[in-house]
Amino acid sequence: MEAIVDVDYVVVGAGAMGMAFVDALTAAADDVSVAIVERRHGAGGHWLDAYGFVRLHQASAFYGVASTLLGAGRLQADGPERGLHERASAAEVSEYYARVLARFVRSGRVAFHGRSEYVGDRRFVSLLSGARFHAPGARVVDARYLSPDIPLLTPPPFAIEDGAHVVAVNELVRIAEAPGHYVIVGAGKTATDTCVWLLQNGVAPDAITWVRPRDPWLLNRAVVQPDPAIFLGMAADTMAAAAAASDADDVFFRMEEAGIMLRFDPAVTPTMAKTPTLATWELDLVRSIDDVIRRGRLHSVGKGRLTFADGDVHVPADSLVVHCAAEGLKYPGLKPIWTPGAITPQPVRVGFPCYGAALTGYVEATRDDDAEKNRVCRPSPYSDTPADWATMQTIGGDASLAMSRETDLRAWSNTTSLNPARVPADRTDDPAVLAAAARFKENIGAGRARLAEFAGIVQPVRRMSP
Repeated sequence: MEAIVDVDYVVVGAGAMGMAFVDALTAAADDVSVAIVERRHGAGGHWLDAYGFVRLHQASAFYGVASTLLGAGRLQADGPERGLHERASAAEVSEYYARVLARFVRSGRVAFHGRSEYVGDRRFVSLLSGARFHAPGARVVDARYLSPDIPLLTPPPFAIEDGAHVVAVNELVRIAEAPGHYVIVGAGKTATDTCVWLLQNGVAPDAITWVRPRDPWLLNRAVVQPDPAIFLGMAADTMAAAAAASDADDVFFRMEEAGIMLRFDPAVTPTMAKTPTLATWELDLVRSIDDVIRRGRLHSVGKGRLTFADGDVHVPADSLVVHCAAEGLKYPGLKPIWTPGAITPQPVRVGFPCYGAALTGYVEATRDDDAEKNRVCRPSPYSDTPADWATMQTIGGDASLAMSRETDLRAWSNTTSLNPARVPADRTDDPAVLAAAARFKENIGAGRARLAEFAGIVQPVRRMSP
């Protein structure tokens, strides 16, 4: 037997994308009803499974839902990031989403089905009671499309032999006895966070081996801030770097010179360009680790031994191997956000998924024709390599241009801090903002043309508003 659920939308996933979509949809359309279907017990997605010492990598203001600021919009008053905008902890993010979900439910227009599995065809089943539900008149919103893989829920991508001691990064906060040595496996932000946390807690740099299959480019957190003069200045410098570059790698070298990009080792050219944010104090810490293994992917771990395609590396026999090597962001490829089968929220401004999902919710509420919705709200990909990054910037620029031509979308976007290019009303005449915007407009045409060339995308040179 199935219980019939009479709602307008079934949103699959209560992570950042699903919550941002529902928030914007229900704010812009007061006559819609929604059922949220989520495998976890609450809202927040992978934040409910996050390792204990993680913080948002970007400013809190850029994350969450459009109607409710995450945090208080404060600048940090002390510590190594004094003067930068606050970044929420995992506990703060989870509590924020719990409050937002409670507000949804109190409205009477949103029903939450936690610990439930979506099985297709507008049907879902409770993983606790076994009760089955069907929402025959609903439109499906698939908010799981870009859900990341995390170490806690993903087996290590290497074999574990007898005698090896391997834990997921989440277990570090629960170890009862200090190991003689740590081996950190992974090249991304989780591995970086882990190294930073260990060093902050007194672990000596020579007690850490870092298995880093690829070196990454990282965004300097100081230039990715919810301040229009800073953000537009960074965008202007990025386009200037692109305009003068000879290839995709050269763009990154020039952005490094401009203080936008960071890398762990000045002697190594990174091949990974997912570009998470990092502060310079974190960079200084991890640069103290000298034992970095760059031999490709780790094949297996034994007691005192790491095996790669080209041979073994010996480590202390009492090493604790920390798995930080889940794939993280997904790369399933772009698809139209609106299709007959589902609405699939994706980023629409480079690197800011919450903004993209919120804009998608607003467009869904304010337009009737799917073709028109897809015209004004286009998906933007994530990047993995420098060449991918050029493609992401080109496609993302086209998406921003399509959105900026719509008067109501520009106005709505300027009301939410999720939009990194937002210029609040009290800053429109600020000389620093005006100067940054002028530099951006001066460089955007040539910069986009070069990025399109590096990406292999043929398109006319166009000027666009920030």
